[in-house]
Amino acid sequence: MKRRLPGLAQSAQPQDEVPDGIYLVRVQRFQYRWDKTKSCYALRLVVEEPKALAGRVLSGRLYCTERALWKLSWFLRDFGYDSEMLGRDELDEKQVLGAHGVVKLSHTRLDGRSYANFDGFAAAARWEELGSEWASRSSDQEVA
Repeated sequence: MKRRLPGLAQSAQPQDEVPDGIYLVRVQRFQYRWDKTKSCYALRLVVEEPKALAGRVLSGRLYCTERALWKLSWFLRDFGYDSEMLGRDELDEKQVLGAHGVVKLSHTRLDGRSYANFDGFAAAARWEELGSEWASRSSDQEVA
């Protein structure tokens, strides 16, 4: 027996994810997630620039394992976290909320799911330089 299910084909397509690129973002959520082997901070970042994607959400994780602390520290420094607290190995989640910065995003596909990777960070003050560089590379690729 055949059945018609409107919307079935669309649900099989990837959700409306933000494409790989460089974005100026604001931290909306920064929450610790405990795990026996790989504790992490779950991030929810809201895109502010480029304007065409403003308001879209990036979700991902920054792990707290000994080998991954460098990336968490890089994120905190570039997003303007208090250097004195960072020097004392203290992290106040509330102070991270609302912070602005630049993030380089890519995606990995595994078992049919898409996972966001935060490949790099920069201070918000570098957005003009990095954003224009990305825009010129994007337009060059579209032409090719």
